[in-house]
Amino acid sequence: MCGIAGIFHPGTPKPVDPARIAAMIAAQAHRGPDGEGIWTAPGVGLGHRRLSIIDLAGSPQPMQAGALTVTYNGEIYNFAELRAELELKGARFVTGGDTEVLLHGWRAWGPAMLDRLNGMFAFGLHDADAGTLFLARDRMGVKPLHYVELSDGSLAFASELKGLLAHPLLRRVPDVTAIEDYLTYAYIPDDTCIVAGVKKLPAGTFLHVQRWQGVPRPRRWWDVSFADRSAGSAKALGEELLSRMRDGVRSRMVADVPLGAFLSGGVDSSAVVALMAEASKAAVKTCTIGFDEAGHDERAHAAVVAQRFATDHHVRVVRSEDFGLIDTLVHHFDEPFADGSALATYQVAALARQSVTVALSGDGADEALAGYRRYRFQAAEERVRGLLPDRWRTAAFGTLGRYYPKADWAPRPLRAKATLLALGTDGDEAYARAVGVTAPDLRARLLSPEARAGLQGHRAEDRYIAAMRAAPARDALDRAQYADVKIWLPGDILTKVDRTSMAVGLEAREPLLDHRLVEYCATLPVGMRLHRGIGKWLMKRSLERYLPRDILYRPKMGFVTPISAWFRGPLAAEAEGLARSRTLVESGWFDMKTVARLAEDHRAGRMDHGRTLWQLLMLERSAKRLFG
Repeated sequence: MCGIAGIFHPGTPKPVDPARIAAMIAAQAHRGPDGEGIWTAPGVGLGHRRLSIIDLAGSPQPMQAGALTVTYNGEIYNFAELRAELELKGARFVTGGDTEVLLHGWRAWGPAMLDRLNGMFAFGLHDADAGTLFLARDRMGVKPLHYVELSDGSLAFASELKGLLAHPLLRRVPDVTAIEDYLTYAYIPDDTCIVAGVKKLPAGTFLHVQRWQGVPRPRRWWDVSFADRSAGSAKALGEELLSRMRDGVRSRMVADVPLGAFLSGGVDSSAVVALMAEASKAAVKTCTIGFDEAGHDERAHAAVVAQRFATDHHVRVVRSEDFGLIDTLVHHFDEPFADGSALATYQVAALARQSVTVALSGDGADEALAGYRRYRFQAAEERVRGLLPDRWRTAAFGTLGRYYPKADWAPRPLRAKATLLALGTDGDEAYARAVGVTAPDLRARLLSPEARAGLQGHRAEDRYIAAMRAAPARDALDRAQYADVKIWLPGDILTKVDRTSMAVGLEAREPLLDHRLVEYCATLPVGMRLHRGIGKWLMKRSLERYLPRDILYRPKMGFVTPISAWFRGPLAAEAEGLARSRTLVESGWFDMKTVARLAEDHRAGRMDHGRTLWQLLMLERSAKRLFG
């Protein structure tokens, strides 16, 4: 795994100062502690920081082959098969790694090469003969790529935002629409950036820049369709599902360095460990984080799996009050990121790095196979919507929802406000709100009149609604999963894993996001993804030969942190201080009286604003670093 950067002049091929490339990759040194490389030519410069995984000494970057030069971050899991195919076409390889496959593949197939790649990647490839720069990102968005057009006419790109921030021509001006998006989701989606002008290359797209023709819009080269349905019995479809899971795991076990797995004790990570153990002659190295708070601790479940498959198991117990990592996370995420599980993900990555360089994770199955609880709610609400005419339903449930009290303190069955409001609107709008953290009415109170005016009608939920309505899908569950694969997965889940693992020099691989597996899951009948309220039903049924039922069918826990308790205890002063923060006051983004009221209501127990306060705290710390 690596960090990449580059500068390209689409117009006049001005010289590129190697010192600028050096600064851009130095800012990302944590992504590649094993080496660096810089290459410049008229009108172009490429840089690379390397974390050696395959062909440890033989594949330095940027790598050249004739007129072609590439800087690349990722792993091509089928590189050996592609290499053999290219050799039959006459290609002559001088290294043993996967990077050189990109160079010969480009020469043989051009942009169509992307369809043949099975992997996670982001790369920049310069073709001197054609006068082009080709930027591409993998299908799911596992690896990041940021780019920006600068005032001197150049195009700069880097794995992380901090790589671009090292360029002296990048003006650090905030984009207020990104603040609205961040307050909604607790992350900033891939179609925007908190630094105005900076863009993230969307997952499954490429950018082909031709000299003298300016910078075009990215072109999509991959999409997933939920519109088709596989036919067959549950047994037959389950066997095919298991076969594809097995292929995804085995293809990601190729490495010339120590390899292991994250093991939470949940279904997904346990499945990955089970399939790794099946394919490995040696004991699989597994890593688990435990918490000192019983409601958050999954060590016992992880221990069951570790014992069942005789893994080389490593455990670390961390304090639930371990919020001292806030500034570390702020540094590595660049943009504000308020998914509380990032704390635990960083800790398990740090634990894994003590014994391995590559770790397999279980991410992706919830999106591909409807594992989140919100899918169950969405399906149930859709059934209710289908029973009543829209006009009656909107009037009845909408009115009830508006007047029903917001009872954060009450037992869960009595917290009906969100459900009533959801039933009072259409399914796409309801789901767009369900995936959010801070509701529209609270955002409207938080944002200052000037910030609301600056939005010019922009509303964060609209991107979800647009994705769902444009989805190649048959029903509401399809549409919700499609939107999550396109927005939530790259923007939150994969960003979290990439930044936390790269922070400690660890390569994380996601076998359950093998694109062939995801494409297959999208064709499964709805009832085999979500069956009688059980998400990932077919996956769990197929894994019964590997895992005990209390692992497969216990309630989903996930990596959680007691954020609300923190803001009534050790972080209470931090919450109260937000209303006096010079960074937030001078930004002009917020009504500071509302911020103060949120902190006080939360501390007094009148309302639960823990997640919103966490968002504001992470935003305050990030904005201070980004904008001074």
